[in-house]
Amino acid sequence: MPPKTKSMARRKKGNIVNGWINLDKPAEMTSTQAVGRVRRILNAQKAGHAGTLDPLATGILPIALGEATKTIPYCQDALKSYAFTVRWGEARDTDDAEGDIVATSDVRPAPADIEAALPAFIGDIEQLPPKFSALKINGERAYDLAREGEEVILQPRPVYIESLELLSTETDEAHFRCICGKGTYIRSIARDLGEKLGTCGYITALRREFVGPFDLNNAISLEKLEELGDSAAPETALLPVETALDDIPALAIREQEAAQLKQGRTLSFISRPDLERIKSAGIDVREDCEALVTYQGKPIALVMVCGPEISPVRVFNL
Repeated sequence: MPPKTKSMARRKKGNIVNGWINLDKPAEMTSTQAVGRVRRILNAQKAGHAGTLDPLATGILPIALGEATKTIPYCQDALKSYAFTVRWGEARDTDDAEGDIVATSDVRPAPADIEAALPAFIGDIEQLPPKFSALKINGERAYDLAREGEEVILQPRPVYIESLELLSTETDEAHFRCICGKGTYIRSIARDLGEKLGTCGYITALRREFVGPFDLNNAISLEKLEELGDSAAPETALLPVETALDDIPALAIREQEAAQLKQGRTLSFISRPDLERIKSAGIDVREDCEALVTYQGKPIALVMVCGPEISPVRVFNL
């Protein structure tokens, strides 16, 4: 039997699959487990997710496959929407229903008091992450340290909350919707809101409704994806690689220009027709910006446009 060649040794397992799966994650499953399931169903070589969801949470978990993984940062930076329920009267060490009770209170806030407290949580605010979070302390995950009973000291971090709306109330619970930016912990909102209202609070239900362009309207469940896998047609659930890039301008280029970008070369758009092409794509050459360049409708690269200069940042192998 001939020895393995270098190219054979480097060959990745699975198929080349490029695109996004907009997964409606079920409860009691980690984001990493969900990515693993999707990757196995599609037999994909490479996969990653855009924004962790706690095991308790359900809803939108965008999963990037193949070349779509190059666009994950753009998805992570997008606004997200959550519908969630806070139960009053108890504090949990995880700030959700999975933790142990660490404090109790007989106070149940009135709807008017809840409404009055919400503005303090809107805009650019400082937020203390939960002890049970994936943040690293000296190279170790905070949740690992917390589970081992070690003291976890985290610092407040700036986050952006676009809106926080009270949907309805019951005696012991209140239901909310929050639209927020990257790095916001809904569990921290529940904890801090309870403290502000003179009681305790923790999350009992959490559902992510959208992440940028990924929403519940075009989401797919694991069960449905597995059914497609059994019928040998799971790729029909794939969304295009460029789905996560809907908020950056797109510039159509010519075949020769595409070849130059794929070689890592910078394009110079200095002629009047070229500058008009840039302008018609909604790009202001007076300000540096990122853009997606396409050839015949196919993504070629993410580029930085600096005046008339167009330089490749991430090239797609599609």
